[in-house]
Amino acid sequence: MYEENKKSGLTDSEKQLMKAIKYMSAFIIGISLFFMMFGTVGAGERGVKTRLGAIVGTVEPGLYFKLPLIEKVTKLEVKTRTVNYDKNGHEGDEEGVSSLSGASKDLQDVSIGVMVNYHVDPSKVEEIYSQYRSVDNFEVNVIEPIIREVVKSTSAQYTAEELVTKRAEYGDKVNATLADRFITKNALLERFSVTNFEFSKAFTQAIEAKVTAVQNAEAAKNKLEQIKFEAQQTIETAKATAESIRIQAQAITQQGGAEYVRLKTVEKWNGTLPATMLPESSIPFLGKL
Repeated sequence: MYEENKKSGLTDSEKQLMKAIKYMSAFIIGISLFFMMFGTVGAGERGVKTRLGAIVGTVEPGLYFKLPLIEKVTKLEVKTRTVNYDKNGHEGDEEGVSSLSGASKDLQDVSIGVMVNYHVDPSKVEEIYSQYRSVDNFEVNVIEPIIREVVKSTSAQYTAEELVTKRAEYGDKVNATLADRFITKNALLERFSVTNFEFSKAFTQAIEAKVTAVQNAEAAKNKLEQIKFEAQQTIETAKATAESIRIQAQAITQQGGAEYVRLKTVEKWNGTLPATMLPESSIPFLGKL
């Protein structure tokens, strides 16, 4: 044995150390391979399992098993994602975020701010992985181009003024179109919202002037209606006064005419006689008392 150790150049203790290192390395490799057999997929994810590069299935959320070194599980996000095209919105200060530039039916340039919430179809993650390898690539190459196309093509169906006055209708139309397009591309639309319309400065000023003119016209119309109402009130009051006078005149005639007038005069006389007395006949209301 001494001769063998002498030939190998190692002492017994050195050999024992080398053997221990080998056992320890094998143990570590074994433990590593054991843990490589298991993994977890989160609630907002789906896993795509591949074996030597070929897709063999989808892994649902929870614990999964795979063959180490042979199989691999790639996680794809299936929770809500947001595509932001609004430079003035809550996330508008992010680098690279800008509104979409389009044109209205009457050829007015318009900057449209939109935000889209969607998620990939969990049942289609294998197809998405096969073509794009990640949801980020899928979003850049599929979702964003669809949003840009639909938002711009739909804006061309409305005049600039209609984009403002029919904003809800425009949003509903884009929403319906996006929902249909997303389904064909293995994604599901959750919510689309128009956050802002911006027009050229000249057009904005023209719109403001038009709104002001309409408001002034409405105010003038209301004022005219008020004048007409007040005039009608005056006419009705005059009619009522004339009718009252007619009724009083008729009553006077029916109650003795001149005698009735003389009686009313006496009722209002304060009893003071003139300083210069005239013939009795010159005082009409005393003539026949």
